[in-house]
Amino acid sequence: MSELHKTLETVTDNIRRRSRDFRTSYLRRIDAVLEKGPVRKSLGCTNQAHAFAAFPATDKKILLEMQKPNIAIISAYNDMLSAHQPFQHYPDMIKQAALEAGAVAQFAGGVPAMCDGVTQGQPGMELSLFSRDTIALSTAIALAHNTFDAALYLGVCDKIVPGLLMGALAFGHLPALFVPAGPMTSGLPNDEKARIRTLFAEGKVGREELLAAESKSYHGAGTCTFYGTANSNQMLMEIMGLHLPGAAFINPNTPLRDALTRATAKRAAAITALGNEFTPVGKMIDERSLVNAIVGLLATGGSTNHTLHIVAIARVAGIRISWDDFHDLSEVVPLLTRIYPNGHADVNQFHAAGGMGFLIRELIHAGLLHADVNTVAGPGLERYSEEPWLDNSTLAWRAAPAQSGDLNILQTMQQPFSRHGGLNLLTGNLGRAVIKLSAVKPEHHRIQAPAIVFEDQDDVMTAFQNGELERDFIAVVRNQGPRANGMPELHKLTPPLAVLQNRGFHVALVTDGRMSGASGKVPAAIHLTPESIAGGPISRIQTGDEILIDAEQGILQLMVDPFEFDQRIPHQAELAHNHWGMGRELFDGFRKHTTGAEQGAMSILIDEPEAPAEVSHKQPKVRVD
Repeated sequence: MSELHKTLETVTDNIRRRSRDFRTSYLRRIDAVLEKGPVRKSLGCTNQAHAFAAFPATDKKILLEMQKPNIAIISAYNDMLSAHQPFQHYPDMIKQAALEAGAVAQFAGGVPAMCDGVTQGQPGMELSLFSRDTIALSTAIALAHNTFDAALYLGVCDKIVPGLLMGALAFGHLPALFVPAGPMTSGLPNDEKARIRTLFAEGKVGREELLAAESKSYHGAGTCTFYGTANSNQMLMEIMGLHLPGAAFINPNTPLRDALTRATAKRAAAITALGNEFTPVGKMIDERSLVNAIVGLLATGGSTNHTLHIVAIARVAGIRISWDDFHDLSEVVPLLTRIYPNGHADVNQFHAAGGMGFLIRELIHAGLLHADVNTVAGPGLERYSEEPWLDNSTLAWRAAPAQSGDLNILQTMQQPFSRHGGLNLLTGNLGRAVIKLSAVKPEHHRIQAPAIVFEDQDDVMTAFQNGELERDFIAVVRNQGPRANGMPELHKLTPPLAVLQNRGFHVALVTDGRMSGASGKVPAAIHLTPESIAGGPISRIQTGDEILIDAEQGILQLMVDPFEFDQRIPHQAELAHNHWGMGRELFDGFRKHTTGAEQGAMSILIDEPEAPAEVSHKQPKVRVD
């Protein structure tokens, strides 16, 4: 095993130190549950009778004997989401495989599944981030029946996998295995899709042409093939050891996909407390697993949404992650992939070039992953440098390719696309933000320009359509944070800003909101915290103020006299229209109680031991005197 990179060790030690009391409390709660033995033994006869009243006699007999596992199925199935449509037939497949392993599987509960592609730019997008915590709560309700020995989680897309994992970690005494559905087959090339979107933004093609292109891109069952949040989720589940090795990017409705699903059910039966390989998820996922997740995100140029989700996931497990950890690791983790929007290829091409097995082996050999973690496949991450295949219809694993099948998609540690990861932390007198660099050309990494302040993304679109943005500027779109309106993605801004950038203007975005995991061509300082509604400095920016964004140096600075700036009254936005309609009134409590972006934008309040104050060592690099 390669020696760990010093920075990897340091970051992990920092996380472990700052999390010590919180993590200890979490693990004690797990141990308190485990001391009682298999959970079903604590149920009364009436409780048990209710739990399997509708099940076949053979299943009831297994459950009554309490010698074999009962596996929960938690599913985000709905047939509107292409990525989740394949899950329709998974429960029957899983139940049969469980019986073959001498176990029983029960469909314990469903969780909501929202498609950000459908809600993008619509009022429903303001519920998207909160759906993550709703999914965690829904998972908890399903598992609260307390009659299960392990759980299988069926989910793929943006907030769904993080929410499921948060729910799973709240039941950390149970083994947890994630069951992917796989990406749809490749459709219209991503570059062509982007070209049509740009033409539509410029008014050069109509809605009919746009819809035809989008329909050719998103054309069948499976995950969208660009490398956004959904496919970043699948990468994370793999590199954290929550999938079976190589399961992430096998297409739906194929013999190999079905074989992996059945094998996952059988593996769940093998790692419960009733067997000899007990692997409770709360003990399996630790500081090392979460550092591995951040490394994978950086090495692949993954979704910026995970600067929120990884923090939230960690917190449920009693672990404190900060954006400084992302920054420190980004300094040493190279960018090894080029997958759209960071390149031309889709995830199917990435998988064909060597995929996750090749990537994980490269990172392990460079000392940039903790290879000694535990996984659902057993001890050690080395197993995840293998890929699944069918040997005469029998599921087997073999070493991932020794060489990349396409060096334009998947590179080696010796010749990475960039020596640094795909994300960076920005600090300065406006607060702290993150920026995705993997898709931004180097000539756009630094921009200084006057601000144009907007209170809504639709106002940006109107100004663009009216020809008012034909100049160098930085769009400041505020009151888009979690407390203001649920922190919707502002992905609809990508085409017009990209058009202006292509015309030679220097443009960028500063916002306390989010961007899509699929965006990145235009420099965007996002997740700015403190947010505007909380009195963050962004609330006092005025149109015409000079702003400096230097992604290489990690600077986000307002070039205004500090005394003058301090005298300004924070802008008070009228947000009532964001709090009613399309169900938004039901989430008022979420908005009021959610944490800031760097704290995971969590509306779930989790008590923890009081921690000593920790001052970030990432201080602003520019001062205005």
